[in-house]
Amino acid sequence: MKNLKYTTGFFLMLLLVFSSCQEEDFEIGDLTAPSNIQIEVDKVGADANNPNGDGSGTVNFTATATGATAYHFIIQNQKKLAQGGKVSHDFAVLGLNTYAITVVAYGTGGVSSSKTIEVEVLSLYEPPADLLQMLYGNGTRVWRVKNEAPNHFGLGPAGGANPFEYYGANPNDKASVGMYDDRYIFNQDGTFTHIVDSTNDDPTTDTSGTVFGREGLIDELGGSGGTQNGADIENYNYSDYTAQWSLSAPGGAETISLSGIGFIGYYVGGDHKYIIVSRSANEMVIKTTDGNGEFNWGFTLVAE
Repeated sequence: MKNLKYTTGFFLMLLLVFSSCQEEDFEIGDLTAPSNIQIEVDKVGADANNPNGDGSGTVNFTATATGATAYHFIIQNQKKLAQGGKVSHDFAVLGLNTYAITVVAYGTGGVSSSKTIEVEVLSLYEPPADLLQMLYGNGTRVWRVKNEAPNHFGLGPAGGANPFEYYGANPNDKASVGMYDDRYIFNQDGTFTHIVDSTNDDPTTDTSGTVFGREGLIDELGGSGGTQNGADIENYNYSDYTAQWSLSAPGGAETISLSGIGFIGYYVGGDHKYIIVSRSANEMVIKTTDGNGEFNWGFTLVAE
C-alpha cells in the first residue's frame, strides 16, 4: 500500500507541474507581428511650388502600425531607433535624389514587420568653407567639452534660444562623471569618432571608458553600470565607437547631425542633431533637445 500511495502522489505532483506549465504558456499568448504600417513624410519647407522641400534636405518621418511597440528606420544605411515612431533625417547629397526608406515595426516578443517606400528630396545646402575648416581643418581636429569655462554644460527650455537659461555649469563642476575625458573627431570622410576615455590610450589603445547621460534615455546605448545622481547617470560603462556626421541648415540654423546613437557630452537621445548656436575658429556652442522633449541641452566645445 505504501508503494501505491507514493506512486499516486508522484503522478499527482507531475500533473500539477504540467498544469502549471500549461497555464503559464497560455498567459504568454500568441506572438503577432505588427500590421498596417503607415509612413508619413514631412519634407521641411515643402509646398505647392516646392514639393521636394526647401533645399535644406531635412525630412521628418512618422511611422504607425497596429500592434507595434517600437520602430527602427533604415535611412542611407543608418539604423535609427524611434521608440515613438518619429525621426528626422538630413539628406546632404546635393541635387534632387531618390532614397529608399525602410521602417521595421516591432511587436511583443520581438516579432517584426517592415515596409519600404521611396522619397524624393532636394538638397541645395553646401556647408561654408570656414565651418568645414573649423570642424576638421586640413586633417583631423580633436574636440572636447571646455570644462575650464563657465557654461560648458547646461540646460534651458525646449525650443528656447539660450541652452543655459535654467542651469550653466561652473568650471569643472562635472569632474569625475565621465564627460571631461571624452574626445570628439569630425573626420573629413564623414565619420564621427567618439573616444570615451582619452586618458587610457598610452602606450596602447584601450577602447573602454565611461560616459554621462540622462536616466532612462542613456539605456538606449546598451551599456551597463553607472551611478545615479538625481536624474543623471554618471560613469556609465561604454566603449569608443564610430558613427556618421553631416551638416545642414534648416531655417538657416547650422546643424550637425550624428547617426545612430552618436552624441556629444551628455547622452539625451532625441534626434541626435546639434544646432550651432555660435562659433569661432576654435570654439563652438551647440544645443540639442532631449528625447523626452523636456529641455535643450547646451555644450561649449573647444578644439585641442
